[in-house]
Amino acid sequence: MVISIALCPDESMLVSGNIDGEIQLWNTQEGNMVGKPWKAHRDVVRYLHWSPSAVEIVSGSHDGTIQQWNPYTGRETARPIATSHGWVSVVRYSPQGDRFASGGADKIIRVWSTGGELLIEIDGHDDWVLSLSWSSDATQMFSASSDSTIRKWQSSSGKELAILRGHTNSVNSLCLSPDESHLFNASKDCSVRIWDLKTNQAIGDPLLHDDQIFALTMSADGTYFASAGVDAKVYVWSLDAALKQQGGGVRMYIAVDDVFV
Repeated sequence: MVISIALCPDESMLVSGNIDGEIQLWNTQEGNMVGKPWKAHRDVVRYLHWSPSAVEIVSGSHDGTIQQWNPYTGRETARPIATSHGWVSVVRYSPQGDRFASGGADKIIRVWSTGGELLIEIDGHDDWVLSLSWSSDATQMFSASSDSTIRKWQSSSGKELAILRGHTNSVNSLCLSPDESHLFNASKDCSVRIWDLKTNQAIGDPLLHDDQIFALTMSADGTYFASAGVDAKVYVWSLDAALKQQGGGVRMYIAVDDVFV
């Protein structure tokens, strides 16, 4: 069973992580698996992310480790990192690709060098850290948590810059608009919220699903975003309409057979 996927920056390859700890690389044009599965982790591969240069992939697992991979050979590029997270729920490269951040069950965000050195620990959430995003200059990070909050941090010092409150349940996923003026997040409380990052306030009414929402992504040009969850629907939203109509803005939705979370 596939638990996590990540698309290569040039969209030529896709990497997937399985419940049995294996990682597989796929050619997106042909739909074929490239090489053999990588014997990666001892438990679920919960999160995958490509480096900006596409020369490396990082994986985080419920076995508590982070591993780095050469996508062309399927071999590890460094020794596994024992994170102390317990379960690793998210790991993301900085836009410059010189470090990556991780979060998990122990409520702490950790920033690592690509050589595996722990650079900083950021402690502030009251529950699991589930999602992370970097600003384009990597000076700030945003985190989402099971404690129902989103937090903004200074990445070099770990100083907390803002707490965004409004959700009533776990915040499962977040992403920035391309111009970094807005932050989007999806929650177990069945809603997507949009935040103005100048004021750190929510904009308009929540955008609603019929059940818990676990996945959220933004188009490269920032004109639309998509959300998906337990109601087995993928909603595609117009950003402009969502901002203007305060709760409206559905462009379309796609019904799927099932969503595993």
